[in-house]
Amino acid sequence: QVQLVESGGGLVQTGGSLRLSCAASGRTFSSYTMAWFRQAPGKEREFVAGANGSGGSSYNADSVKGRFTISRDNAKNTVYLQMNTLKPEDTAVYFCAARLGSTYQYSTRYEYWGQGTQVTVSS
Repeated sequence: QVQLVESGGGLVQTGGSLRLSCAASGRTFSSYTMAWFRQAPGKEREFVAGANGSGGSSYNADSVKGRFTISRDNAKNTVYLQMNTLKPEDTAVYFCAARLGSTYQYSTRYEYWGQGTQVTVSS
């Protein structure tokens, strides 16, 4: 198994930027597809972005395309979510997720989850 710990959340103003980090423990981090999800109050959890093991392929949800970028540093066992041009509707708890393999769609089938980090965007 892999353990995931998110960090970097906080309070930012509309139009600002924030960079989330997810530190993973365990062997062969590069074998895991990684992703970010978020859940706003009263709403269902939604997919944000995902990246394959090498970081050479990624996919973003329509709601964040052009604003968010997922990346990873396998030497540091860490995946990042760079969030730019933040909007109040981006306010949510952001979760890091992982799964073995790279044969499924980025938005589904994650088996390991972090505890989440709060992102609040003020107007």
